[in-house]
Amino acid sequence: MPDTAISSERARALPDGGMGTARDFFELLKPRVMSLVIFTALVGIAVAPGGIHPVIGFTALLCIAVGAGASGALNMWYDADIDARMARTENRPIPSGRVTPGEAAGFGAILSVFSVMTMGVLVNWVAAALLAFTIFFYVAIYTMWLKRRTPQNIVIGGAAGAFPPMIGWAAVTGSVSLESAALFLIIFMWTPPHFWALALCRSGDYEKAGVPMLPVVAGEKKTRGQIMLYSLALVPVTLLPGLMGFAGALYMGATAALGLGFLWLAFGLWRTRAGAAQEKAAMRLFGYSIVYLFLIFSLLLIEKMTGLGALPASALLPAM
Repeated sequence: MPDTAISSERARALPDGGMGTARDFFELLKPRVMSLVIFTALVGIAVAPGGIHPVIGFTALLCIAVGAGASGALNMWYDADIDARMARTENRPIPSGRVTPGEAAGFGAILSVFSVMTMGVLVNWVAAALLAFTIFFYVAIYTMWLKRRTPQNIVIGGAAGAFPPMIGWAAVTGSVSLESAALFLIIFMWTPPHFWALALCRSGDYEKAGVPMLPVVAGEKKTRGQIMLYSLALVPVTLLPGLMGFAGALYMGATAALGLGFLWLAFGLWRTRAGAAQEKAAMRLFGYSIVYLFLIFSLLLIEKMTGLGALPASALLPAM
């Protein structure tokens, strides 16, 4: 559907209203997504070499959280027409009329500028530049460009959700490193199997809204195959922190075990066929994937806080 048609349809479809409650504006920030952003950014701050004053660290984390929320508000502003057509999102603040598109756009823009400028002035400008690029990437590259045009939207657009630990690392060090890139890569490779598992269960909604998600464009069988391939690529990537020397034996052993569980569920989904069995397997993988990412980053945090990371990954290997 051409952009002009989308724009005119958006204007006709959305109800009048506005000036919602504080809860409505908080909902614009996508708090569930924000919680994952905050946690992975915290891990980036914690495992980065050197140290950071607690107040500066908290400021950096707050800026990342506000920037993520700003991205969510701008995403809801632009995608309000899509949200109005999908059962999962039709009660969001804009489609329901509790907040107007203009209010959401202004709210998101103000928070974007505030988060980036505060990060630059109070933390450092490298972290601020990464935060600004992340907001731009999510809103302009993913939301406005990729989402409505290609089934690879999640693959490429997933980079936006992978930047927070890198921003946290830069807040401490003032630079970007291969170690922070490894944290980025873990989330980047995790996003397609995580999101496509959910998309298999919501393909009807996406088709109705005209969003070319992979199950809609390529079919469910191809989607299951892609989930399996990305899962096979993801598990070795999660071992990079240990191989690069900033995670220890606890991380490597537990992450390997968690990865086997991920592959088992992905394989189970790959073997299913369309119907109730596929939906059950997809939701099982989707739920596990959330716990999986949380535990991987928790292990990095636990090792850092307890000193267990000092035990090298080679301790897992049998004596020669």
